[in-house]
Amino acid sequence: MARCPTPTFNLRQAQLSDVPDMEHFIRPFVESGHLLPNTSAELNELTEHAFLAFQQDTLIGCAALQVYSNKLAEIRSLAIAPTVQKHGIGKRLVEACVQRALELQVLEVMAITSAESFFHSCGFDFTLPGEKKALFLNPRPGP
Repeated sequence: MARCPTPTFNLRQAQLSDVPDMEHFIRPFVESGHLLPNTSAELNELTEHAFLAFQQDTLIGCAALQVYSNKLAEIRSLAIAPTVQKHGIGKRLVEACVQRALELQVLEVMAITSAESFFHSCGFDFTLPGEKKALFLNPRPGP
């Protein structure tokens, strides 16, 4: 079976002018339940630490680092166009976010995801040194 060639792509930091394209790009991922929705205002705030992948002039991936404090940041809005998934684009976007966290001297970066194996391949784990774990509570009543 012939293997598809790895797509050539460029990575750059997002700009405020990219927000409409980001909204359009992540909409199908939100509608399918793979990403949480973001308002335009939230995306505006995320652009400071967001990265976009382009193949020529076409947006094919995005990810953002939401910095909560100097102690904690989260990888947010990671989405890769289905036609170019599994070619290292997501990993490069996560690496860009982690590098930004290092530059900002953030102590811990987390990812809330349904793609555990992908984040494991990026070095994420369920525990931090000292066996620290993230625990969650949904305050909204469930069905």
